[in-house]
Amino acid sequence: MSRAIEVSGLGKEYRISHEARSINPTLRDALVDLFQRPLSRLTGRQGPSHEQFWALRDLSFTVEEGDVLGIIGRNGSGKSTLLKILSRIVDPTEGEVRIRGRVASLLEVGTGFHVELTGRENIYLNGAILGMTGREINRKFDEIVEFSEIEQFLDTPVKFYSSGMYVRLAFAVAAHLDPDVLIVDEVLAVGDAAFQRKCLGKMGEVAGTGRTVLFVSHGMATIEQLCNKAILLVHGVSEHGIEDVRTAVDRYLERQTESEVHYPTGPVRRLGVRQVGDRIDISLDYELKEPLNPPLLGVVISDHAGRPITGGDPQVLRQPRIGARLSGTITASLIEPKLLDGTYRLSVWFGDDWEHIFVEEQCLAFDVAGMSSSHQAASTVGPVQPKCIWHFDEPGQAAVYAASSRGRRER
Repeated sequence: MSRAIEVSGLGKEYRISHEARSINPTLRDALVDLFQRPLSRLTGRQGPSHEQFWALRDLSFTVEEGDVLGIIGRNGSGKSTLLKILSRIVDPTEGEVRIRGRVASLLEVGTGFHVELTGRENIYLNGAILGMTGREINRKFDEIVEFSEIEQFLDTPVKFYSSGMYVRLAFAVAAHLDPDVLIVDEVLAVGDAAFQRKCLGKMGEVAGTGRTVLFVSHGMATIEQLCNKAILLVHGVSEHGIEDVRTAVDRYLERQTESEVHYPTGPVRRLGVRQVGDRIDISLDYELKEPLNPPLLGVVISDHAGRPITGGDPQVLRQPRIGARLSGTITASLIEPKLLDGTYRLSVWFGDDWEHIFVEEQCLAFDVAGMSSSHQAASTVGPVQPKCIWHFDEPGQAAVYAASSRGRRER
C-alpha cells in the first residue's frame, strides 16, 4: 500500500505580542507608534515583549492510502493548525509535508463562499477553488444539490443562510470533488444530527473507495465508528504517533481528568460533569445568536467501552419549559440509576424541539466513586445498581420487601 501523506519533523511557531493595542486602531495610534519605535531604540527602552508559542513541534507520521485517520486532542492541542498546514493554508515553521493526489478540505463554515452570491453561484465558485472543472461541476451539480438538501434556497444569497445551511452546502461540494485526500474539521457539529449521520456515511463511502480521510472531532464514538487509526496531540506533540483508534481514544479519555471541556466558539462554551454525593450533575454553558424556545439538554452515559447504559431525553422526561433564552447554564442531574464505581463516558445534545444545534458523542470521561454503598456494589452485576422490589406471598400473610438505594425495609 502506497503512502498518501508523509509528515516529517513538522513544527509551527507563532509569536504572541504582549503589547496592549486598541481593538480598532486609529490613524493617531499608527502615527504615535511610528514615532515611538525609533525613540525606543535610541533611548534603549524595551519595546513590546513577544512570546514564542509552538502550536506543533517535531511531528512525524505517515498515512497510507485508504486510511481513515482520526486526529484527536483537547482544545489548543494543535489539531486545526495541523489541518491548515496539510491543506496548504499556512506554511510550517520547520519540517515538511508530502501529499500525493488532490486534496479537498472543509475546515471552517463557509470557507470559499462569497456572501453576496447565491447558493447556486457558490457551488461553481467553491468547486473551482477546490479544483473542479466546469464540466465536472455540471455533471455533479444535481447530486450536490440533492445531498445538501437546500434546493428551496438555491437561488438565495448565502448571507441569508444559517450556519447549518452553510455546512450542508460546503460539505456537499467538498464531498463530491472525488478527492484523493478529504480533510474535515469538526465543523459538522454545526449541522443537525440527521445531517451529521449523512455526512459520516458519505465519508465512509469516500474511505471505502480507497481514498484517504483525515477527520477531527471531539466525539470519540464518531472517531471509533469512522476511523481505523488515530493520532493523539497533546500541546502540539504526539508521544505515540499513529496507533489503533481504540488505543488512542483510551489515551485521550484518560487525560480528561477534570471532566470539563471549553469551546472558544459556537453555541456551547463549556461542558462539564461531576459527582455530587449520590447524583451526577451535567452542566452546559451556552451563548446564542438567536434564542432557543426552550433550550433542551439530552444526555447519554456510556461505560468505558462506549456501550450506552442510561440517558435522558428532555422531551420524554418532561424537562421544565423555561421559555426563550439567549444565554445561560442548563444542568441535568442524574439521580437514578446509581452508577457503580468506575469510569464512564458522557454524550450530550443541545437544541430545541426542532433541531439539535450541538451534538458531542462521548466527549468526556468521568470517574464515579461511592455513589452506591460498597456492600450493594459488591453484589450487583453490571455498571448500575438497580432498584428492586421483592414480593413474598404466604398463606394468611403478605410481606413486601423493598430494596432502595439505602437498603430500607418496608412492611
